[in-house]
Amino acid sequence: MTYPFLSHHGGTRGVTGSCHQLHLDSTFSLLVDCGLEQGAGLGGGEASAEINFDVAGIQALVVTHVHLDHVGRIPALFAAGFRDPIYCSEPSARLLPLVLEDAYRLAISSDPVEVARYLAFVQQRIVALPFDRWQVLIEDSALRCAIRLRRAGHLLGSAYVECDVVCPDGGARVVFSGDLGAPDSPLLRPVEPPEWADVLVLESTYGGRMHPDRGDRRQQLEHAIDRALVDRGTILIPAFSLGRTQDLLCEIEEILHGKALLGEPAVKVQGDFPGWSQLPIILDSPLARRVTDVYRELHQYWREAAEDRISQGRDPLGFRQLISIDTHARHQQVVNYLKSTGRPAIVIAGNGMCSGGRIVNYLKAMLTDPRHEVLFVGYQAKGTPGAVIQASEGAEGFVQIDLDGRMYDIRAKVMTVSGYSGHADQEGLIKFALCQEEPAKRVVLVHGEQASKQALALALRRRSLDLGCAMDVSVAQ
Repeated sequence: MTYPFLSHHGGTRGVTGSCHQLHLDSTFSLLVDCGLEQGAGLGGGEASAEINFDVAGIQALVVTHVHLDHVGRIPALFAAGFRDPIYCSEPSARLLPLVLEDAYRLAISSDPVEVARYLAFVQQRIVALPFDRWQVLIEDSALRCAIRLRRAGHLLGSAYVECDVVCPDGGARVVFSGDLGAPDSPLLRPVEPPEWADVLVLESTYGGRMHPDRGDRRQQLEHAIDRALVDRGTILIPAFSLGRTQDLLCEIEEILHGKALLGEPAVKVQGDFPGWSQLPIILDSPLARRVTDVYRELHQYWREAAEDRISQGRDPLGFRQLISIDTHARHQQVVNYLKSTGRPAIVIAGNGMCSGGRIVNYLKAMLTDPRHEVLFVGYQAKGTPGAVIQASEGAEGFVQIDLDGRMYDIRAKVMTVSGYSGHADQEGLIKFALCQEEPAKRVVLVHGEQASKQALALALRRRSLDLGCAMDVSVAQ
């Protein structure tokens, strides 16, 4: 056996469940991410939280970012006996306890004493690392391993991980991409590729696609809102609490600010609703509200253009028309009100794939009414309710969907605005793999549907040959 080498415990069958082990020698290893697997092959909306590998010898868990498909199996990792440090970026260190607390309350217990004990246990494990600084994890006469976190542009605190390993078999730089962001996030600084890599473990969510002109997305969102005002309907946006929600709020604030500056007349609608200036933007997710508060506190990690808005007296994540819904009772009141009245609104609610969370109650109440619209702004994994609803876009006749054991006709309008994807497209992934100084020698593709991985593998091989080098590209098994 030649070290270091990789084994994969998730992220090989689709776009969820990332969990990769870097074996440093016969005794020591690192784990990079420990996420839930969800979607096709797992009973549709069901999720797998199993730890089916030995945790002995794992010296640390390194977290690229705090989405559940990258951290959702951490409780199971604890149950399997893991007691070592969890390294992550400084913003992720603020967000990870929120995410794990929410998952604990939903899946295990909401008892305040148990939750507090669990959170104290989590906090004891977390070690926050600044970006762009090397941290030595292991150093002795036979083995040295250091890691560096660098901005990945996917959500606040997201990082890719560079691992420098020196062992008796030699040395290697192994890079784990985590999830890479698209270059023009309204909030986050763009990703910078690594200088070089001997081995690159690369996500491939959009490995077979190019994003459309992302400049069109705001216009599409404006048109959808205009349509809702005319139809007196609600726009339902299923969105993950972390990342996509904050990007959307930032974009909506920019639209509303532009309307106010231009003095554009409100869209003419029947009744007494005046239009844009009074349109409620409803954030219906306790977790999303708490995450958004952390985003606001950590604005020093935003991109410069977004941070400049604060100096202008604006608040991209706390503007006047934004209404946050906390309690379940209030949530149900809002669902009933929007279902039974003709007041237009935008609702952003989790979860992003419609497999659970408060968005499901909105869908049950509104999917059968053509006044309303479901607007997708992110990837929908195969087998999830979101994928079924998204597939009904443009279909002839009515499509039915099973929500909590009952069938619903999809009569609401369905629209996808792909420009809001939080993932790099094929060109962005290729640019990352080509690095800054020389292309990665070996690339292992993970975290993508099979077709996306195959398309990216072909594109990487072609591009590397064009550059006069033969990149070794494989798909993780």
